[in-house]
Parts: sequence; C-alpha cells; structure tokens
Amino acid sequence: MKAGAFGTSNIGTGLKKALTVGTERVVALLGAADGFNTNPEIHIPLPETLRKVQSALQAVGMSSMADDVELRLNRAAEAAVPKAKKSFVDAIAAMTLNDITGIYNGPPDSATRYFQSKMSALLAEEMRPVIDGTLAEVEAIQAYDAMIGQYKEIPFVPSVKADLIEHVIARAMDGLFLYLGKEEAATRENPAMRSTDLLKKVFGKI
Repeated sequence: MKAGAFGTSNIGTGLKKALTVGTERVVALLGAADGFNTNPEIHIPLPETLRKVQSALQAVGMSSMADDVELRLNRAAEAAVPKAKKSFVDAIAAMTLNDITGIYNGPPDSATRYFQSKMSALLAEEMRPVIDGTLAEVEAIQAYDAMIGQYKEIPFVPSVKADLIEHVIARAMDGLFLYLGKEEAATRENPAMRSTDLLKKVFGKI
C-alpha cells in the first residue's frame, strides 16, 4: 500500500507508536532475568578463544568455573539491554518521512534493517560503558580472572585472552536485533499484536 492512501500523518504516528511499543516489549523480554541465559537463540557463550579453557577445565573437573563466567556474561547483557531503550526511542523519534514510507512499504523486517544500518555503530559505542559497568556489577571480570588463574595451573596449556566487553556487546546487539525483527513481523502479521485502534488501522491496510 502507498502511504498517501491512508494519510502520511496517521502512518507516521502509527508506525512510530508500533516501533516504540515493540522496542519496549523486546527490552522487557531480554532485560529480564534469564532473558539471554536460558534462551537458546541468543544465549551468550564464552568467546571462541576461551573454548579451550572451558575444555581444559572440564578435563580436570573444574567446568563450573567456566560455566560461572558464561552465566555472568549473560547477566551483564540482561542488565545492559534496558539501558539501550532510549537510543531506540530517540532513533524512532528522528525518523523522516522517507524513512517511515520506506519502512511501511518494505518487507516484514524493514524497521529492524533500518535500526541496524543507522544505529549499529552508535549503539555499540553507547553500550560499551554500560556493558563495562554491568560486567563489573555481576563480577564477571573477577570470575574470568579466577578461571584464567586456575587454567594456568594446568601444565602445558597455551596462553589465552579474550575481550569480554566487545564479545558481550556484539552478542547483546545480535539478540536485540533478532527479537526486534520478530516483534516487527508479528505486529505486521498478527492483529492481536496491535494494541491501539490506530495500529489496527495502519497495519490492517498493509
């Protein structure tokens, strides 16, 4: 459908409302306890460079140390996600008429693609100090240091290191965009997801 057939103002208002509501739902879902940790689609594993540490510790009956670090990485992401909401709300408010028309007439994940193209670099920058802080809050760095210390006591193992902050940022953003895409598609396809009369009118005409 072309935007003019229903009214650009209505479409703009409705689409921005839908994206705001969708963002709030996703943030509430992923920002809850176990939002990442128990979700197999977005669970954050140890960085690839630490897999050998995990295997080595498993071999000597100390896998719980690696498991503890992995849990804390997920807890850090869960704590950080709610703090990313303002960035999305600001991006939604700043959408132009061309942005809105393109998203409205585009594929089911048009808004998510827009967010990824416009926000990925900025969001990563904004999340970096947040993730740094949440990793400290959940004592992930201490757990990591303890794990590496124990690993180094195993004879003949190679040295390893990992950037936990960048790893959690990348995985948290992947999870956010994945679920924003799911939420967007559901709003377009499922009438039950449209929480206001305006949303029902806007998306009922797609």
